Amino acid sequence: MPVVHNETLPSWCELRFYEIIELPIGANHTFERREPKEKLIVGEGKCTISALGRLIEAEAGANLDLRADDAPFVVTEVQAPTTIILMAGHWGDQVGGSGLFSVKRSDKPQDNGDSFEYVKETNFDRHYHDCDEYWIIFQGSGVAVSENKQYEVKNGDCVATGMGHHHDFPLVGEPVRAVYFETTLEGEKRLGHLWDHTHGTAQPKLDRI
Repeated sequence: MPVVHNETLPSWCELRFYEIIELPIGANHTFERREPKEKLIVGEGKCTISALGRLIEAEAGANLDLRADDAPFVVTEVQAPTTIILMAGHWGDQVGGSGLFSVKRSDKPQDNGDSFEYVKETNFDRHYHDCDEYWIIFQGSGVAVSENKQYEVKNGDCVATGMGHHHDFPLVGEPVRAVYFETTLEGEKRLGHLWDHTHGTAQPKLDRI
């Protein structure tokens, strides 16, 4: 069940809630605490965030984490139109990476990832992880591949891929901007993109679909 929303997140997902908030200049916003751990990533814009006992000047790519006993994120001032992606759940202490990524069409696609049998027009690589991974789309549209199935995705969608399952982003309509979050590391706990041809054959968690 790779393309999900809050009401359809499978029980295996460590991510239990996500939210995309767009704030105009001069706005402020308080995020309600929902889960033991929360992560906030600024997709674009510029704002001041109150978190972890201090004021943080945040621009695109800012990546902040809360523990269970921390006060909620509060956006106290927006200096430029800002998009914020909030993720809440119960992942472990040892996690993979998180941040922003973009995908666009290429006239000469190149791919160093694992082999595939579908049409591809991007430089994104087909890979797997030693953890679950979530892509949250906040701009654009395209076709994502997960568990060897193709899914049309757009702004607001979340692609949830279980540990060891290959995934890819072979096609885009409008250029895609998104957040990625790799949750609790498992197995060999290797970081980053993994490929059969380099790291050994993937061992997908078959119950995470």
